[in-house]
Amino acid sequence: MADNILNVKAKQELEPKAEPTSDRPVFTPPVDIYEEKDALVLLADLPGVGESDLDIHLEENTITIRAKVSDTLKDKEPLVTEYRVGDYYRKFTVSNMVDQDKISAHLKDGVLRIVLPKAEVKKPRKVPVTAG
Repeated sequence: MADNILNVKAKQELEPKAEPTSDRPVFTPPVDIYEEKDALVLLADLPGVGESDLDIHLEENTITIRAKVSDTLKDKEPLVTEYRVGDYYRKFTVSNMVDQDKISAHLKDGVLRIVLPKAEVKKPRKVPVTAG
């Protein structure tokens, strides 16, 4: 039964490359990416994020996920705290094998699902030649 041990990964704070302009921590959300017949699917854990607090931006083959989490317990005195409140940020490069016009996203119960449909493969064809 030792093979069934659950490995828990701690929440990782993003290390900024520049001076931060906010005093809130920014976390790198954990993701799973898997392949289906017609698409790649990205699942990201974003606990505490609502649809209006989520921004997914696609530009020049880069998809960026930004999410803000509101601190619902800021006026309360906690007895125990195991969860730090902060925002989320993650960036991915999208290959030309993905049909970028058909990318879709769905958020439910703190899990973001981004579907990256595979682009149609161009079939070889004969190019007609005209004389004159």
